[in-house]
Amino acid sequence: MDQPTPTEPRSAEPIPAEPKTAGPTPAEPIPVIRDVDGGTAKLMPDVDRPRAWLLTVDGSPQSYVDLDDPTHLEFEYARRLAHVLELTGAAGTPLDVLHLGGGALTLPRFVAAVRPGSRQEVIEADGALLELVAERLPLPAGSGIAVRRADARTALEAAPAASADVVVADVFGGSRIPAHLTSVEYARAAARVLRPGGRYTANLADSAPFTFLRSQLANLRAAFAQVCLIAEPAVLRGRRFGNAVVVASDAELPVSALARRTAADAFPARVEHGAALARFVGGAAPVRDVDAVPSPTPPGGAFSIG
Repeated sequence: MDQPTPTEPRSAEPIPAEPKTAGPTPAEPIPVIRDVDGGTAKLMPDVDRPRAWLLTVDGSPQSYVDLDDPTHLEFEYARRLAHVLELTGAAGTPLDVLHLGGGALTLPRFVAAVRPGSRQEVIEADGALLELVAERLPLPAGSGIAVRRADARTALEAAPAASADVVVADVFGGSRIPAHLTSVEYARAAARVLRPGGRYTANLADSAPFTFLRSQLANLRAAFAQVCLIAEPAVLRGRRFGNAVVVASDAELPVSALARRTAADAFPARVEHGAALARFVGGAAPVRDVDAVPSPTPPGGAFSIG
């Protein structure tokens, strides 16, 4: 057996002192995983922003929230919805907003920051998800945001007439919009809740041949005087599955201002309205409750987080 090599003698050297610290290093945020009503929710910290979190449910991205900067909107569709909110009413003035779908409350936090004094009600069907968000991503005091567990359609139909400046719909059961939120009766219920000049805006998702998206636009055209569509050119050309934001009102929409803002985004979008939108809708007809179906299932990986 080989013997260990003897160590050469060394002269005595001073041992450097351990550096002094002010205290223990703060723990890095860690992901939170919890079963909720709609599946498995994950809150994942953003390594580039100290108090920012991504919420997914069964792998589908639901919300991104920066607790230090609620005006930072990571998702492109959220920025497009925010453009609609910013262009409603006089800049900086409070709004009454009804949010259908809560997630991590990204847009309600945004409105509270840019429109102080706004009154907002958030309807979310997933009670366990609401508990997770309240625990891990609490709202600031005095936010003016009321959160309620309820079905979006039921809450919409129970809301007082002419009570909201904006209705924002971002309701996905996993990766699909439930069927009872895709009919012309639902669109008319949203129109009833809006004040004169108020706006309905929603996040949808589809791909060519756009059977679902065209039916949703037909629903809105039956319920509102003015409608426009915001989406990336690649989505509109049918090259990929993606988000499309719709906007509707009984009054003229700020189409030019929306076009300027969405064209300047990191991922530029196009605004379709008027004759161009009519051509896109084609012969699609409004869909009644009895025939309504959920939005299409995204292709594998379309909204997944790696």
